[in-house]
Amino acid sequence: MRVIAGELKGRKLIRPDSDEIRPTKDRVKEAIFNSLHSYDSVVNKTFLDLFSGTGSLGIEALSRGAISVDFVDKHQQAIDCISSNLEKFNLGNLALVTRTDAFSHLQRGNYYDVALLDPPYTFDRWHEVLPLVNARTMVIESTEVIELEKSWKILKSQKYGQTCLLIATNEENRLIRNS
Repeated sequence: MRVIAGELKGRKLIRPDSDEIRPTKDRVKEAIFNSLHSYDSVVNKTFLDLFSGTGSLGIEALSRGAISVDFVDKHQQAIDCISSNLEKFNLGNLALVTRTDAFSHLQRGNYYDVALLDPPYTFDRWHEVLPLVNARTMVIESTEVIELEKSWKILKSQKYGQTCLLIATNEENRLIRNS
């Protein structure tokens, strides 16, 4: 597992010794970020890496010029892995790592330019989580095709082995500052 492109290109990420954390395959990660780049959705953008696992998607965003990433995962082993990777690459000043569940974090209403959603393959609460995402662009990795509300415009929908990748944008989502 490595960083595909950008400032940290080729650098290896720390990966926990656990079958519970499933990092995104390099080929899928490259497809995600090539697509986001073509829509000018990486450089100087804010990211949410929800269900972060190793943090490889958020770290890829930082390597390619994102200005900040919020990493969110409910498992301590994932949080430790993300923190180690951020420390290894000296990225702590561009990141916020939070140990909580996805729903609790999303209910805060924070706005992001891009939300990366890569939950465990057994995740089945899409209908609950998707309405809570406050982002201009959303990237979804799953084992099934996910249906989105009409306000989302599909930019990319492709299958890579057992992984379904969906990238969509929503012009209706707006920057909302919490007081």
